[in-house]
Amino acid sequence: MFGKSAKSSGGSMPASSSSNHNHGDQKIRSATIDTMIGKGTTIDGDLRFSGGLHVEGVIKGNLAADGDDATLILSEHGHIQGEVRVPSMVLNGMIDGDVFACGKVELFEKARICGDVYYNLLEMAVGAEVNGKLVRQKPETGKFATPPTPLIAPVSTDDE
Repeated sequence: MFGKSAKSSGGSMPASSSSNHNHGDQKIRSATIDTMIGKGTTIDGDLRFSGGLHVEGVIKGNLAADGDDATLILSEHGHIQGEVRVPSMVLNGMIDGDVFACGKVELFEKARICGDVYYNLLEMAVGAEVNGKLVRQKPETGKFATPPTPLIAPVSTDDE
């Protein structure tokens, strides 16, 4: 691009060149993809990653990032069923679970979240859906917040 050779270093590639599909993900300009989960792939279980993760498949489990520079990119066909804890994310797919981001959350027009979103910065396009609470976290906290504990005491089912 721009007269430079197309050599890659360390298996990383810009997100904008990782796919020719018109998913609305073209605004991603500087993210580096270290790992990609393809459209026909399903992962059953929790997943930890570092760097950039591009998901076009399905993850059935919790997703967590190592490091402050990690980024999740969830394409239009991507689906995560579990809790997500990442510094920053770009979403155009579906998440069934709570989302925790100490950085920026970008929701494109086809993004769907069924759960609470704990964020520092939020950018939401027309058409994106969040079916849960939006809870802004102060930047001073630096790390992921934990959801508040319910004030209701557990109910005992003993017949005594």
